[in-house]
Amino acid sequence: MSPSVPFLNPAAAAQRLGVSAKALRLYEQHGLINPGRTAAGWRAYGPDEMARAAEIVALRVLGLSLSQVSRVLAEDPRGLEPALAAHQAILEGRVRELAGTIEKLRDIRAALALGNSLTAGELLRLLGPATGVGIAFDLPWPWGGERFELSDVRPLNYIIGPLGSGKTRLARRLAETLPDAVFLGLDRLEHGGAAARAQLDVDPVLKSRVDQSLTWLVEDGAAVSDALVALLVGLESDGAAFVVVDMVEQGLDQATQQALIAHLRRRGLGARPLFPAHALMRDPGPGRGRRRGGDHSLSGQSQSPDPRRPISWRARL
Repeated sequence: MSPSVPFLNPAAAAQRLGVSAKALRLYEQHGLINPGRTAAGWRAYGPDEMARAAEIVALRVLGLSLSQVSRVLAEDPRGLEPALAAHQAILEGRVRELAGTIEKLRDIRAALALGNSLTAGELLRLLGPATGVGIAFDLPWPWGGERFELSDVRPLNYIIGPLGSGKTRLARRLAETLPDAVFLGLDRLEHGGAAARAQLDVDPVLKSRVDQSLTWLVEDGAAVSDALVALLVGLESDGAAFVVVDMVEQGLDQATQQALIAHLRRRGLGARPLFPAHALMRDPGPGRGRRRGGDHSLSGQSQSPDPRRPISWRARL
């Protein structure tokens, strides 16, 4: 190791690359990168290692698994085309949403030119992403028939609240009301998730998607478990337009829960909407109970419905 060449420790290298130090260790475990060592035995990343790591990070952004990255770096392009096709679909979805936002802006400007006015809430609602699907129904017990309205379903719609607040009842009612929705209950965990693993045995395409998601999750700190595999099988299976998940955190440790949140937010704009209900993962992000980017939070801890946010529901215990 030449003292004249700048070398970075793992923390500094990870910061410069925009990944975690754990991600660098994972790359090393898969034989993708081989950092040097200091005299004291500490890992050190020089220009060659940083260039190699940057290639890995760029390929990961394209959606490649680590095994696919390994093949590409070895100049074996197998598996590259479907990953690029998936990335292209995500980008095309973003282009369509951007075009839709531009059209909304034209309409808003035309309305303003005619002397119409808009409140901040109306402007946010008009410009925010939407699926075009809205639902309304009378809430089940313990809410005594209170009206629930969700004006637009987002790609990610959290149902949060403490144990006993009625999240499962709300989740089931959502699954019954949304068109072509599937409800993932706790039966997914029976017999160690045997039903989910049986699906993987007969569906290689599903297994590929689940394996890719597991790779991302492990890199983000998740621990592989029967509960996580069963959950991913339900999330990645084809056939439903909406997925409602009861107690999404069941069987997952805290690190896996946080990795799962990041994974769900990484999905493309064209991904089908999800409704994960949870108690332990109480705060999916800043601004609890409010809109966050493309997310909704349906909170069972609201004291009263807010007419400006029809996404709230009230728990009466």
